[in-house]
Amino acid sequence: MTIGILARSALLFALPVLGGCAIIPDTPRVGQEAASQGRPIALGQSAWLGDAIVTPLAVVEDSRCPVDAQCIQAGKLTVRTRITATHWQQTVPLTLGEPHQAMNRSFLLAAVSPTKSAGQEIPPGAYRFTFTGGS
Repeated sequence: MTIGILARSALLFALPVLGGCAIIPDTPRVGQEAASQGRPIALGQSAWLGDAIVTPLAVVEDSRCPVDAQCIQAGKLTVRTRITATHWQQTVPLTLGEPHQAMNRSFLLAAVSPTKSAGQEIPPGAYRFTFTGGS
């Protein structure tokens, strides 16, 4: 009988404490806060895309046509990007304007700044990437 009273007392004491608890989803961990979707981020920073997180790691190719030149081909920009979701991670080359399909989701490198100018190299730290998708 004493155990039953103690158990009920413990339960009554725990209910208000448990009421303040929240269920925390099993989200990807990146070691830092992630920006919201659509916000430009630098290399090594992360952004949410739906329930996934994207992190641009390195510029693989930037053959975009400089804004102050005429080109026969537009060129492209590709960035090695880590995509992390619950219990899943993949590192892929994402090319500006080309959707990438993974885990029944579409990921898109939607914009990159700065624009390229003739005769000027863009330092890696100056790039900003905007991603969309994740659903």
